[in-house]
Amino acid sequence: MSRFFIHPDIANAKTISTEFYTSVDCFQASKEKIFARTWQFAGDSQQVGNPGAAHPFVLLPGYIDEPLLLTKDKAGELKCISNVCTHRGNLMVNEPCNIAQLRCKYHGRLFNLDGSFISMPEFKEVNDFPTVADNLTQLPLFNWGSLLFTSLQQSLTQEAFFADMMQRIDWFPIDKLVFREDLSRDFMVKANWALYCENYLEGFHIPFVHAGLNAVLDFGEYTTEIFRYSNLQLGIGKKGDVCFELPATSPDYGKEVAAYYFWVFPNMMFNFYPWGLSLNIVQPVGISETKVSFLTYVSDASKLNTGAGSGLDTVEMEDEEVVEQVQIGVRSRFYKHGRYSVKHEKGTHHFHSLIASFMEQ
Repeated sequence: MSRFFIHPDIANAKTISTEFYTSVDCFQASKEKIFARTWQFAGDSQQVGNPGAAHPFVLLPGYIDEPLLLTKDKAGELKCISNVCTHRGNLMVNEPCNIAQLRCKYHGRLFNLDGSFISMPEFKEVNDFPTVADNLTQLPLFNWGSLLFTSLQQSLTQEAFFADMMQRIDWFPIDKLVFREDLSRDFMVKANWALYCENYLEGFHIPFVHAGLNAVLDFGEYTTEIFRYSNLQLGIGKKGDVCFELPATSPDYGKEVAAYYFWVFPNMMFNFYPWGLSLNIVQPVGISETKVSFLTYVSDASKLNTGAGSGLDTVEMEDEEVVEQVQIGVRSRFYKHGRYSVKHEKGTHHFHSLIASFMEQ
């Protein structure tokens, strides 16, 4: 039996070994085993709004630290490519700009905006040049509304991660979302990234930790649905609260849905409210340190600060407090595993099962 084995029957299962939260080896191994294999948030298409735009970014800075580049060519096609020159490893683009081609400032190697090699000065004598290896690596790019996602290893399809969520809310005006930097925030949490995620993945703690949120959600109707690499917590509102106006085609038609809480493995949370989307990106920094970015996208500003989608900063502070206490607790010599509530902790069991599967591959 593997060290991270999670019994498939939640009623018989124990939570994942505390080694996962406390071991330097596990933290480092997760880079390639989990994060490099999965889909990650790459940015917003508005960052490359015009043909010729180039927007450099680092994927999971401080952890994966992979320099990448979003571009839009003259035909309006978006690309995600490596931002590292194939000659001597110089960074190609240092700041957002509009350019016709990519030219390395070190020795002048030239590329198209899709990363394909064009030319190189003083290389006439080089044998077997150029080859495919001289192109900048192009990564897969998934575009949903203005949201962009990419994957480093390209081994798992975007459909496996996003299709269930997209189908469930195909009526949602994803194309009308507008990013609001003034409403977006970063939080530093003194806890392992996985502890932060598993706290999100169960509503079990809501009545005990979130008095304000509990006042607008009907905890008795709170449900969790499991998909392949994602899951959904359906937040049902109480009478009179601000809820979605669902079309008859929705499988949730007739329900007072106050929030759709989608989680996509390993570290993305899509919180849909009647006013729009709070996209939370959980970024590992250290074994017991995590950066959480709350990115706010608004479709109906008139509904801001209402219902389950109000007071998010307060909810975050309450979550941080309890998760940071758990980070201290999992280092105890007296705690190795817990058990799951069959009714309320399906999401956490699913998360631990995926971690175990990826870590053992």
